[in-house]
Amino acid sequence: MTGFALSVSIVCFHTPRRQVLGLLESLALACERARAALPLGAVEITIIDNSESDPSEIGEFSSGDCAELAAPLRSRGCALRLLHGHGNIGYGAAHNLVIRKSAADYHLLLNPDVEFDPDALSAGLGYLEENPAAALVSPAAANAGQRQYLCKRYPSMLILLVRGFVPAALRAPFERKLASYEMRDLSLDRPSTDIPIASGCCMLCRGHPLREIDGFDERFFLYFEDFDLSLRLGRLGKLAHVPSMRIRHAGGNAAVKGLAHIAMFARSAWRFFNLHGWSWF
Repeated sequence: MTGFALSVSIVCFHTPRRQVLGLLESLALACERARAALPLGAVEITIIDNSESDPSEIGEFSSGDCAELAAPLRSRGCALRLLHGHGNIGYGAAHNLVIRKSAADYHLLLNPDVEFDPDALSAGLGYLEENPAAALVSPAAANAGQRQYLCKRYPSMLILLVRGFVPAALRAPFERKLASYEMRDLSLDRPSTDIPIASGCCMLCRGHPLREIDGFDERFFLYFEDFDLSLRLGRLGKLAHVPSMRIRHAGGNAAVKGLAHIAMFARSAWRFFNLHGWSWF
């Protein structure tokens, strides 16, 4: 198959089977639409399962599902494989298993709680094809009709604490800082460039610069690995927000996931600020 190649990595951890199936169905349709509009060639989709138990026993996506879906996805020009059995090595390290072996022109980094609008990949890949200075595209995201803000300015400790732990009803004094941090001023009608930080839930990257920075920094087990990657990738090319690339993203945050996640968040924040510089307010 001729044309430019796309590799896709999706990291799962005890992810419900229905969620992965929803993502794959939307991704296959988006690839089909992109292939009709652009010279998209081979698409290789890899699901990296960091779960330590047998996924087939507890209703998670398994090798049986992969085998069942391989043929229909192949008919749409998409190859599918599942990596499992390596244990919970962390979010960035799991993506790196694919990044470091890929030679694709573009690489799509995904959470499993994402679904694509049919023309999303056409918009994202089309932008990268037309803008060779761009290293990454971040999409417009919503959940249940509510807009999400995937692009960020450099964080401060105050903003992270407010977003993570202050109830929404008490955030009014911080509203201007929150709006600036979340880049709520970004246009919904045209692409925006010079984005400092993009969310790791959906990053469409140019393959060469992503491999040049060696993917994710594996010292981040979870949280802030996408912030770090954005800043390093931004030294090699522009990060862009393309609002015509639309996704649905279920999302979530560390504060509602328990003490273990709060501790991981704090450790990663400490590492991030030590690497890139502290900002308090």
